[in-house]
Amino acid sequence: MRAVVQRVTQARVEVDGSISGEIGPGLLVLLGVTKSDTTADSDYLADKIAGLRIFSDGAGKMNLSVLDTGGAMLAVSQFTLYGDCRKGRRPSFDYAAPAEQARALYLHFIEAARRAGVRVETGVFQAHMSVSLVNDGPVTLIVESPNPNRSGG
Repeated sequence: MRAVVQRVTQARVEVDGSISGEIGPGLLVLLGVTKSDTTADSDYLADKIAGLRIFSDGAGKMNLSVLDTGGAMLAVSQFTLYGDCRKGRRPSFDYAAPAEQARALYLHFIEAARRAGVRVETGVFQAHMSVSLVNDGPVTLIVESPNPNRSGG
């Protein structure tokens, strides 16, 4: 699993003109799933992201997690994170998980983050979404599960 994690002051997702998820300070997580990912990858990523110390403490150092700050997470599925652009000009999505598998692992990630104590809002799986955010810092990280069978860049 691969996640692009952005520290935000606010973020929201709209589908067909309606807001499906919205947060104030916290994390926007764009989540991609590959064919070889499992629930263990989902659990690992949820725990890792919930505990990432990327928020400033009183001394201005990145020492606090979203749990420490009481922030929220906006989790958005994004299969294009496994788009392989190494050949030609059109991305190949051969490594991205099929929809049924990706949906199950995306939902598992959301539940694992909630079990960790994070308030989680979501996008709509397989929908065309408009995502807006105010990146704080900017702080943007790529976080991956340690799946040894992963392919795709």
